[in-house]
Amino acid sequence: MAWIQTITPAEAEGQLGEQYAAAIKRAGRVYKIVETMSLAPRILDASMKLFGEIAHAPGGLTRSDRELVAVVVSVANECHY
Repeated sequence: MAWIQTITPAEAEGQLGEQYAAAIKRAGRVYKIVETMSLAPRILDASMKLFGEIAHAPGGLTRSDRELVAVVVSVANECHY
């Protein structure tokens, strides 16, 4: 398994601390996929905003269908996220 340096939720301050707090509010914890971007909080912020825009965009697939597509792609890629 690959090793990536990260900042843990207990160590997070400032913008990263705010993003981790939002992750906990949203999902109940900080998932490792979020933590892997901890050294670049601006990129983490942009990534989460992009995901939010895609997940909540009007028209096309329903939110449930979009989540299902994400699950299928993760399984196909052998990724537990």
